[in-house]
Amino acid sequence: MPAIKPGTNSPFGPLTMGMIGYAKAGRGMARVFRLLTAAVGMLTIVSVSAESADDLKPPASFRHWFFVNTMVIDKESPLFAAMGGMHNAYINLTGEAALKKGGPYPDKTVFLIDLHEFTISDGSYVEGPRKLTAVMLKDKKEYASTGGWGWQAWAGGDPTKPLVTDATKQCFECHQARKDQDYVYSTYIP
Repeated sequence: MPAIKPGTNSPFGPLTMGMIGYAKAGRGMARVFRLLTAAVGMLTIVSVSAESADDLKPPASFRHWFFVNTMVIDKESPLFAAMGGMHNAYINLTGEAALKKGGPYPDKTVFLIDLHEFTISDGSYVEGPRKLTAVMLKDKKEYASTGGWGWQAWAGGDPTKPLVTDATKQCFECHQARKDQDYVYSTYIP
């Protein structure tokens, strides 16, 4: 892997020392980029369309699902204003085996991001109040126009506060870059 240098351009602007430090600590910039891009794809909230997954609801029991990983976007990141927080990623039992082998994912697979505020106390990142909950649901027929995936996010995890109104623009446009991985950025880290 080539050396990572401050000021190098990325899709989000110049890399900062904080981003570089996180990349080195997190086993490489590629993983950080995949996680950041997944979060951007799931959480960008901008416009309106019939492609939203209005019938999706945040699952209540997700904390019993397979825990994929955690990523923190802190104030050092250029993504902080839009997506700052502690991103906890989960996958349901239906998709767990596919995650571990790198896809493809069967219908009824659900990825969930539980995004929380955080504080730093004595050098430790501490989870705070929930900002939002976001899901990706695999259903090849229902969501054929978005690679077989439906997306939705809810402010504070409240099912009465959906945020995704145009899954194509808010989610799928970013996920198209991962077509060879079944449109998924999350990867299994043993």
